[in-house]
Amino acid sequence: MATSSTARANAAYGEASIRVLKGLEPVKQRPGMYTRTDNPLHIVQEVIDNAADEALAGAAKAIDVTLHADGSVSVSDDGRGIPFGLHPEERVSVVEIVYTRLHAGGKFEKGAAAAYSFSGGLHGVGVSVTNALAKRLEVTVWRGGQVARIAFAGGDVVEPLVVKKAAAGERRSGTAVRVWPDPKYFESAELPRADLTHLLRSKAVLLPGVSVTLTIEKARGEAERQSWRYAGGLSDYLLQSLTAEPLIPLFEGARYADAGETENFAEGEGVAWSVAFTDDGQPVRESYVNLIPTVAGGTHESGLKDGLYAAVKGFIEMHALQPKGVKLMADDVFSRASFVISAKVLDPQFQGQIKERLNSRDALRLVSTCVRPALELWLNQHVEHGRKLAELVIRQAQTRQRASQKVEKKKGSGVAVLPGKLTDCESRDTALNELFLVEGDSAGGSAKLGRDKETQAILPLRGKVLNAWEVERDRLFANNEIHDIAVAIGVDPHGPDDEPDLSGLRYGKICILSDADVDGSHIQVLLLTLFFRHFPKLIANGHVHVAKPPLFRIDAPARGKKPAAKIYALDDGELHAALDKLKKEGARDGSWSISRFKGLGEMNAEQLWDTTLNPETRRLLQVSFAHDGFAATAQSLTRLMGKGEAQARRDLMERHADEVEVDV
Repeated sequence: MATSSTARANAAYGEASIRVLKGLEPVKQRPGMYTRTDNPLHIVQEVIDNAADEALAGAAKAIDVTLHADGSVSVSDDGRGIPFGLHPEERVSVVEIVYTRLHAGGKFEKGAAAAYSFSGGLHGVGVSVTNALAKRLEVTVWRGGQVARIAFAGGDVVEPLVVKKAAAGERRSGTAVRVWPDPKYFESAELPRADLTHLLRSKAVLLPGVSVTLTIEKARGEAERQSWRYAGGLSDYLLQSLTAEPLIPLFEGARYADAGETENFAEGEGVAWSVAFTDDGQPVRESYVNLIPTVAGGTHESGLKDGLYAAVKGFIEMHALQPKGVKLMADDVFSRASFVISAKVLDPQFQGQIKERLNSRDALRLVSTCVRPALELWLNQHVEHGRKLAELVIRQAQTRQRASQKVEKKKGSGVAVLPGKLTDCESRDTALNELFLVEGDSAGGSAKLGRDKETQAILPLRGKVLNAWEVERDRLFANNEIHDIAVAIGVDPHGPDDEPDLSGLRYGKICILSDADVDGSHIQVLLLTLFFRHFPKLIANGHVHVAKPPLFRIDAPARGKKPAAKIYALDDGELHAALDKLKKEGARDGSWSISRFKGLGEMNAEQLWDTTLNPETRRLLQVSFAHDGFAATAQSLTRLMGKGEAQARRDLMERHADEVEVDV
């Protein structure tokens, strides 16, 4: 019989308990999902980005930002002006839709007829979030000889749209937005002036010929004004930002795909760059995608790294400059490089709404393809500069190798015979080295061919590993697979309260790589059980990871400016999202083909590298204990893996049976 408290709980939870958030309510309920909440800079940046997109489209020549004495911020441009007529389907003013509805905007359409070929605004979320988190927001639009005004409070219209004829002398076109951020949504209501100044200055750098102005209102009607307009673009900006003299002249350039290259990239896609190499000082590194600052980097930075490394390595090999015993790595070139790059990508995929990191896999190939041949040509035209750069890179490599040798000497003289099936990496730098525990010999073969031999080791596992949850430590090595894993890693089994000797650890990352199906998940659980029970310090120190290979491959046809491409999806959710995106880009329903990988062995070496092994494009999840600690994780694993827990597992499965999708 149910207790009274249980009955009350059941009575309180029913159909009426499910609430559907409408309009801008989700933003107000969970602002952290849509923007940064430490200060209002990002919601102001959303408005600035819209003005910058007008300039990027060639429609605006001036962007003006004003910090008013009352705490509000104004952003205005001389672009085309947001349309304010009725939307043909919604029958509501377009300017109202833009500021009050999530996922509404003018940047979804792509192709020759699109309003924006390249833009940072992709999700139609930005300024509607600004509106939702503002006490008040006013929009004024000049367009077609008319001026329109509308005002909002907390995301709702408080002053309906008013349209009238523009007065003589008023601007012909453009948009002005004034926003009062609501301090209750932010830890601090103050805009960080230095960050705002840096943002505006960088917009001027990336938009040659566009004037960007910041005005700060003071007391008694006074104002402080700064203005930027760069004719020299990226190189002028980088030179002013460096803290040390460049070793050689700046390597700069730009390349964009034209109509004849669309079999590889969309017309107009490409990158502009300026790179400086310095012997000392703090490197300056800034990257942008469609004028959006990507402070956490991403695949476009990885493409620059790849292109620089390949070109410099080729120059060193061509001129026989590499000393015997020195092995070059990409970081030897990249560690002393300062750069500013600005990529144009037709349909960029960002990590999260705040767009701090670019995730588009094609961007790596795009930037590398643009940069590598340009640097190869430049180095061979300026051989003396090339030799100086080669000397710097070789010094970096020698310093790195000496540091790793010192670590090796501290590891003691005990030598273990490594497993015969282990394909080891060449590097001895633990911080860089990675071990992949791969399900099956066939997948292990693809992984061996596709890996980076310098830093990635492969250990294929035959069949399912033993459930080690209730195996005594002294009996562990009776199992060959567990014995091989322990010897390859270089750390002895231990308990949670032990202080094991980790000086013998051979790999900074230990990555579980199994199929993206139910059997693969089972192998993941068995290996995680082994590490949690007998190697917990490896998890605690962040060494254990799970690789996430894709389950589906979509062969997509050419659509508009986008060429034919292979798109990978992790699961059904990503598959449906990718198909929806293809439809929006103009692909005819059914014009694509979908392949489901039955296992890693079906991937060739190149596919496995692109999707799962390449550090720049893979998805690798770090394993950690539950948020409530080691004991809670142990309790969960006991229920899942303990031999005496059959009834508890049965109860768990019966309770959650309706939530499971069977993978047949």
